[in-house]
Amino acid sequence: MENQKIEPFYVTGISERTTNENGQALIDIPALWNKFMSEGILQQIPDKVENSIYCLYTDYESDHTKPYTTILGCKVNGLKNIPEGMVGKTVAAGNYNKRTVTGNLLQGLVYNEWLKIWNAALPRIYTTDFEVYGDKLLNPESAEVAIFIAVK
Repeated sequence: MENQKIEPFYVTGISERTTNENGQALIDIPALWNKFMSEGILQQIPDKVENSIYCLYTDYESDHTKPYTTILGCKVNGLKNIPEGMVGKTVAAGNYNKRTVTGNLLQGLVYNEWLKIWNAALPRIYTTDFEVYGDKLLNPESAEVAIFIAVK
């Protein structure tokens, strides 16, 4: 875990409004990933800065127990060219607590880390949190994912 300052950036992708209540996010987020992969969304995103996949958690109604929006997409040069059916989001500059997890994505690697984050005494501000899936996503059994949590 380390804290770092992040400059603003843009993400274009597909989104879903969900909640952690009653395990709804455990249904909605995998379905969003399935759509992203099966419909080749990565290849449809224009103006990509890179091919890493970003999973944003944003527009929180309150904290992690209330509804929020998940956006699955890529970092882009700007938000002037958003394809129909996609959304764009500016991730504001700020301080982020960074955690890197490695292991098997299929065994709940990322979700298990979020369980720890939800129970940690972090000074969260619930603006936009995000995960970055880079080249190591190609082998889901030994993936590496960076998780950034917006903090004061």
